[in-house]
Amino acid sequence: MSGQSIQRFAAPEAKSQMLRTVTFLDALGDELEDIANLSSPNPNLRMMSALMRGHIEGKTVTATALIGASHAPYATANRRLQDMVDSGLIEKRARTNTGKSYSMHPSEAMLEHWMQMSNRLDRLSSEHFGSQAGADTTTDYYFGGTYMNVKSIPPLQVLPEPVKMAGGLRVLAHGDPTFMVMDNLKRQFEQTLGTQIHQRVFSIDRLRYEAIRNAERKSSRYDIIAVDLPWVGEFAEKGILMPLDEAMDIAQLDPADFHTAGWQAAHWGGRLYGVPAQTTPEVLFYRKDLFARAGLTPPTTTDELLKAAETLHDPRRGMHGIAWNAARGTALGHTVLMALADFGQPILDLPKIAGGYETDHLSNADYSVTIDTPAGLRAAEFLLELLKYSPPDILSMSWYERVRPYATGQIAMAYGYTLLAPYFELDETSPAQKQTGYLPHPAGPDASPVAPVGGYMMGIPANLPRDRIADAVASLKVFTSPEAQKLYAQNGSRTNPRYSVASDPDVRRMSPIFEAVDAMSWRDELQFWPRPPIPEINQIIQICGEEFHEMLRGIITPQEALRRAQGRADAIIQENRST
Repeated sequence: MSGQSIQRFAAPEAKSQMLRTVTFLDALGDELEDIANLSSPNPNLRMMSALMRGHIEGKTVTATALIGASHAPYATANRRLQDMVDSGLIEKRARTNTGKSYSMHPSEAMLEHWMQMSNRLDRLSSEHFGSQAGADTTTDYYFGGTYMNVKSIPPLQVLPEPVKMAGGLRVLAHGDPTFMVMDNLKRQFEQTLGTQIHQRVFSIDRLRYEAIRNAERKSSRYDIIAVDLPWVGEFAEKGILMPLDEAMDIAQLDPADFHTAGWQAAHWGGRLYGVPAQTTPEVLFYRKDLFARAGLTPPTTTDELLKAAETLHDPRRGMHGIAWNAARGTALGHTVLMALADFGQPILDLPKIAGGYETDHLSNADYSVTIDTPAGLRAAEFLLELLKYSPPDILSMSWYERVRPYATGQIAMAYGYTLLAPYFELDETSPAQKQTGYLPHPAGPDASPVAPVGGYMMGIPANLPRDRIADAVASLKVFTSPEAQKLYAQNGSRTNPRYSVASDPDVRRMSPIFEAVDAMSWRDELQFWPRPPIPEINQIIQICGEEFHEMLRGIITPQEALRRAQGRADAIIQENRST
């Protein structure tokens, strides 16, 4: 999805609670001052309101602008402004090398006070004015329920010391909705960091190629790179990424705040190689209204899923039962690995532990591929059954193509990463908006439901010049902070790697997807073992995507697809170990 698409879908609920408070207080101040001219302007409140608006919108605010917004005489406003600077509510940052020109920024104390006031205003408005008849019960619940006790995450704060990187901060990213949101917010992040940001965006395959090519250069062209989680082992073994414990104190990241599966997936050989920037499990999207009309319950097993797909499949009326990644190569390869997981089997012979499979030993390279197995055959036959209830162009559908027809009302169910939810959640014309339920993958016999974790982490190239590492770390911490993650959600992202953000009342009001994913994590359904991050995983995924595509086209049998995929994958593992 392009940045323009994200902006087009930006809904009123995506605006922060802070900005709503600013707008409300401005309007209330205007009304009070208009009552027969009996009320005088409050220059402090007016200037704080203007400063907060500028901070939230990522605009540079000067002292002159604040004085103009005060509605008070110049001398009075200037004196009040200096009082707020002296009291620590407002911070000044030099705009030029001479230090004669300053920009104004809210301090941490002001941000905290403003957030507390925003929460109180919400509560007071609910207590004294009540909710409108027929208002959404979720809103009432959050005003007076459990999450009122959860502290809202404040907005991003300007770094006390701006980063000083020659040429600005250089970022290599993936072209998905979350990173597009980050790009749309570039001006605000530039204000936060105090430097320009240059972001290059690529598709998944080109991103991997560019990251590998960058590692061959004497000095990295990028300060931070986005890394698909299954690449971690390969990038660590090839020396593409710097272990973060060489550059920072890992405890500063608050590891316990990250979803366990996403945090574990960013490690290789017990060391952290990146910070999760988006944790986006693949889940089952399903139309709650269509299920209710047909008298169906949400599927928890593969048999129930196939029954629902058959019931809702009605091609003559333009409705198909289900869509999934079935395009040849990388897309279908991911589906094969996840289908294996649906039947309780990893792609490797991993030791079984409580809640899943153990992956800590993978850096020892003592693993083998497990494709041609009884569970593998059940997974292959399941995909052939899905084919019966899929749209006619399913064998060319990949990441975005499977969700677009779901968003337009042509598909009843779709496997999809949560990062794709903006296609229907933020599109008021979509029949799926406010009618979508989110489930982990339904499980096969004797297996448990899983939501295979996908997404990206942000890491530092191993060949980054030493004089840029400290600023790269500071920037990395900002991009992956709870404050930044909340900001992404407020501007259209539907991914989140942190528990604190998922429990933020503002975030939970935006979409049911955050609470659903949080619940999956607590139930140990979020798992990264379906796509273990070994160095050979990219090739194995490609092999599965080729051989199973031949099967789905009817050229070879399921047994032959399993045998061929197993043989080719074994050869890759053997080749890597002999070099």
